[in-house]
Amino acid sequence: MIIRPAELGDLNACFTIDHSYQTDYVWQMEEREEEGHVTVTFRAVRLPRTMRVDYPRDRDYLLDDWRRGECFLVADQDGEVRGYLDMTVQAWHATGWINNLAVGKRHRRQGIGGALLKAAIEWAREQGLRQLMLETPTKNYPAICFYQKHRFVFCGFNDRYYTNQDIALFFAQSLR
Repeated sequence: MIIRPAELGDLNACFTIDHSYQTDYVWQMEEREEEGHVTVTFRAVRLPRTMRVDYPRDRDYLLDDWRRGECFLVADQDGEVRGYLDMTVQAWHATGWINNLAVGKRHRRQGIGGALLKAAIEWAREQGLRQLMLETPTKNYPAICFYQKHRFVFCGFNDRYYTNQDIALFFAQSLR
């Protein structure tokens, strides 16, 4: 397998990758307000049954990110795109923002996501970035576990981030 910069011809394959996922857990948020302070706690909660979550993607966003010419990588196996990672740079604070990391369903849990992430980290270091950031919904427990395994740490949340009212969790990894 080769990790390489995406070409225009790869975008259709990236778009057709099934981004959906299944989960048996979610990160549940509990918020308490008391005199002078607010306490927010997240904890993994097992669901009564497996939940399938669709992950809609807008073709134009992928094309726009690719046109920026920053970090858009594909995992290529014998000419087949098996996964991709799309990262844009926020130069004002030297941060690489991972917008998308997806691996085709048939190819998950084979190290492809980790290889894409490793290549993105190398690219970010070459650019002199100080950290990587990403967001994922509380429902995406498989992604939360993946990012934590790869040394991303929870650094915040936004309960008004998504239009569908899901809570966004933010994770970061220092590169220095």
